[in-house]
Formats: sequence, structure tokens, C-alpha cells
Amino acid sequence: MFPGIALAEEFLKRDRNSEVLFVGTDKGIENRILGGLGYRLATLAVEGIKGRGLGRALAALLKIPRSMIQSWGIIRGFRPDIVIGVGGYASGPAVLAAHMMGLPTVIAEQNALPGLTNRILGRITDRIFLTFTETSRWFPKRKCIVSGNPIRASFLKGKEEGLRQEGEPFTLLVFGGSQGARAVNGAMVEAIASLQDIKDSFRVIHQTGPEQLDSITRAYRDQGMDVEVSPFIMDMAEAYRKADLLVCRAGATSIAEITAGGKAAILIPFPHAVGDHQTRNAEVLANAGAAVMIAENDLSGPLLAETIKRLYHHRGFIREMAAKSTALGHPQAAAEIVTACLELVEGAG
Repeated sequence: MFPGIALAEEFLKRDRNSEVLFVGTDKGIENRILGGLGYRLATLAVEGIKGRGLGRALAALLKIPRSMIQSWGIIRGFRPDIVIGVGGYASGPAVLAAHMMGLPTVIAEQNALPGLTNRILGRITDRIFLTFTETSRWFPKRKCIVSGNPIRASFLKGKEEGLRQEGEPFTLLVFGGSQGARAVNGAMVEAIASLQDIKDSFRVIHQTGPEQLDSITRAYRDQGMDVEVSPFIMDMAEAYRKADLLVCRAGATSIAEITAGGKAAILIPFPHAVGDHQTRNAEVLANAGAAVMIAENDLSGPLLAETIKRLYHHRGFIREMAAKSTALGHPQAAAEIVTACLELVEGAG
């Protein structure tokens, strides 16, 4: 959803009369977020297939014809000039229907390892926008543009260089996605006791997800930590700006925001992501020296605390990581993608 919002912002920046319609599901985060941002959402009855077990996969397959009919009706009603797939279950039927109706279509593949839907759609779309150069081996190279992953405009405003001023507490931002992540939350709670010797100059901003908010808040306060805990951080860009170091998963949007913001990070890939693509994402940053990766199988409170303290005591290393992170960023990704999309529209007109 967030790369889609970034593209919507850029289209509207170019022309305030542009119209944007999101297509998603009524179970996704888009159903809770987009209305509050002023965007329209149409929903499809569609589910993922891969990695869901035989019974649920068959049930999902049976929903495809209905989702295609729904997509056809949505597109006929909205009459778009272009349809952009940014991932998610709804991307497949919506982009396929648009292609069958003769509309320009593109996809954005944010991960180092592309998902099954985008691998299929890449055969029929006009352009494929990639975050990582190595992902091009999965697609027709003549269609590929390495643009980076589009991020929201708020992440590009007031970007700070390096660490903040002396005297301000070292700030750690911890999050595990919009719903939180139990493994990350649990390891951080275990790590708190081992961070006591630095707590007077150390603060934490922690997005927990709704289910563990109370227990994690108590754990920090019992140890006297300076902490800001919330179930969901609406202004994530501001949280990034406050942070010296991040502890988070390695989803594509997080990777794009980390690199655009030039942040050092401890990445804990979600091991059950389809195709283990988060590990591939994290490896790109870790191999470049922009992040430290801890596999979830190795994750523990003591290991996380030791990693945090090692970086806390070696700020020069954090600066080096931040510089390498910045070098991997594509802050103009949304602008590049929108420019290419407008050229497609003009060529089709």
C-alpha cells in the first residue's frame, strides 16, 4: 500500500486534477488507512495462493474468476489511463483485467526475490520497475527499469544527516510491521534488562501492534526505561527522523524507507515470508555494510542487546552504516516511475 500512496502523491503533485483509485481487499491494511488519507478504495474478493496449504489454496483459486469480473467492472467504471500493480493479492486480477482491456499496465517489484504474481504479470505488462538490479533476472530485461521503491513524500522532508546533536539521548526505533511482530517484541523485552547500564542516555520508540501493547509498556516501565510505546505509528517518517538506529523486519517498504532516510538498522527478516524474500532484502543491505542482519532462528534477547550496545558504543560505525544505507537509496523513485508512466500514457493516446 505505501509505495502506492507514494505514487499517488506524485501523480497529484504533477496535476491536482488527477484521479487515483486504489484496488485492494477489505481485509488488508488499505481498508483501514486509505480513507483517512482521502483516497478511494475499491475491493476485490481475492486471496493469496502460495504458501497457504492445499485447502486454502484451492479456495483462493476458485475466487479468481469472480475477482476478474469485479476488476473488469471497477476498471470500466473508473476508466483509468494506466493501471499500476504494486503487489498484494488484488494486483493480479486488476492488472490482468486492465491488460485484456487494452490499457497500459506496469508493475513495481519491491523485493529482491519477486513474488509469483509479479513473475506472471511481468510477461504481459509494459514496464517493470525494480528496487534491486539483481531482480531483473526474473523478468524480460527490455521492460525493466531499476527505479528503486517509491516512498511517501513525508520521508523526504527535513532529512537529517548523521546523528543528532550531542546531549540528546540515543534513540532506538523498534517496529515489526503495521501489526507488530511477536518475535521482535519478545526479543526486545528480553533485551531490556541488559540495557540498564546505558538507560540514562538511551530511549526507545516502539511500535508493538495492538495485542502486546500493555505487556510491553509494563516491561519497559518496570525497568525504568525512557520509552514511547504505541500500537501503530501513523507518522512513521517523524519516528525515523528521531531515530539513530532501527530494529525491524526487512519488508520492501521498510528497506526503501531505511535507505532513503540514510538510517543504520538491525534487520530481523520474517522467515515465513513467501519465498523468504525478506532474507534476500536484508542480505542486500548487510552485504553492503548498511545493516546488521540477525536471522530469527538466532534471535534472542541477549544477542539483540549485545548488538544494540556494540553499535551504541561505536557511533562512528553507525555513521558508516548510515552513509552506506544512503548510497543504496532511491529518493526519486516515485518521480521516475510516474514520469515513465506518463510517457506510456502519452504513447498510448
